[in-house]
Amino acid sequence: MSQFREYLEKEGVETQTAVELRLPIRANDEFLGKGLIVPRVPDGRGFADETDFLLDVDVNIQVRVDMSLKAQILESGSDGLTATEVKAGRERPIPLKSLELVDWEKAYLDLLEYKEDKDMRNLVIRPDTPRMILSSVPRLYRLVADDAVVNPGSFADTALLNNAVLTVLRKYIDKFYRNQQERWDTEHMVYKTLDRDDANFQNYTVRIARSESQLISTIQKLIDEGDSLYKRDLHDLPAIHFDRHLYQPLLIERGGKVRSEPPGLKESERRFVEDLREYCRKEKDKGLAEAEIFLLRNLSRGKGIGFFKNRGFYPDFILWIKKAKSQRIVFVEPHGLLHAESYQHDDKAKLHESLPGLAAAMCKRTELEGVALDSFIVSATPFDDLRTRYESGGWDREKFKEAHIVFQEERSEHYDYIEIIMFSL
Repeated sequence: MSQFREYLEKEGVETQTAVELRLPIRANDEFLGKGLIVPRVPDGRGFADETDFLLDVDVNIQVRVDMSLKAQILESGSDGLTATEVKAGRERPIPLKSLELVDWEKAYLDLLEYKEDKDMRNLVIRPDTPRMILSSVPRLYRLVADDAVVNPGSFADTALLNNAVLTVLRKYIDKFYRNQQERWDTEHMVYKTLDRDDANFQNYTVRIARSESQLISTIQKLIDEGDSLYKRDLHDLPAIHFDRHLYQPLLIERGGKVRSEPPGLKESERRFVEDLREYCRKEKDKGLAEAEIFLLRNLSRGKGIGFFKNRGFYPDFILWIKKAKSQRIVFVEPHGLLHAESYQHDDKAKLHESLPGLAAAMCKRTELEGVALDSFIVSATPFDDLRTRYESGGWDREKFKEAHIVFQEERSEHYDYIEIIMFSL
């Protein structure tokens, strides 16, 4: 049994209750007094109160529903326990003939109730729209299910079909509504002075497996002592200290023993913070002599600052390069690119193209001058690994740079990716 528990824990499955420790952050009040600004929706305005819209077919939306039966078989062998996932069902569309068996009136009434429960009061659904969504070409959904679900041979199977259709439609509505709201938010953003009430300033909840009594004691002592927790890199409670970050500590995701909410930094994010820290120390009295640098981790949906076109995008970091009469706000997203879409279809990579126009519009709405917006993708995938796969292998380093895609391994005297982010126009 202990071996089975160890296997589950290695796979990230909690096998026992966790101890939760509250870890308050310390915001830097001096930095918050520097007049840093962020794009936010104005107070007192809201999407639900100011607009009504129709549910419609949107080819940019794709939802996935998995109704397959799953089981995991554990087998003992010379290498210990191995797990094999057994799944009944595969990805398949619902045939048009099966859509004739759907109770569309019931589905429509259910969706009306669903939108009320979700407080989507400004969403209008026409009776024929649910069927249009399921019948759309190209398909707007991916369904993993047994054949009996999509080709019912009995009354019971028809009930499964209706359930599958309803699940797809609910997911579609969620995504459709979210996209509309996020587009509205982007179009109405203004510059607001950053303060401690911003949703990006979230205290941590640290979770540790109850069996790790020594680790719990060590971390509790760190929290109780206070000062050292906020002034240096930490190992037992993995954290990186960067004195230009707007709060401390900045936790790091490392293994399964210690988890946190909000989650800690991933490896590529940690490395970006370390590289920026090193660069700031090196250039403090040189290239950065006339600028102040500030960094803030940008949280995800509902808290962080997002940008939206076809899909929501919340860059991992907000970087301010502030001078006497101007500030340049750069949104930075470190991640791997091996599975990225081509540049023309990648909203994350192309964000930098639309930000100058958005910046100008917000300056006009807010009557501010000297504010610029920019964005960069920091590729954790090395250039030599990516160049043969991205855009048919036709891009060199300069082309990536023009597209605001830089590489973390490039830290030589002549090509430092942090410097490119700092001084790109």
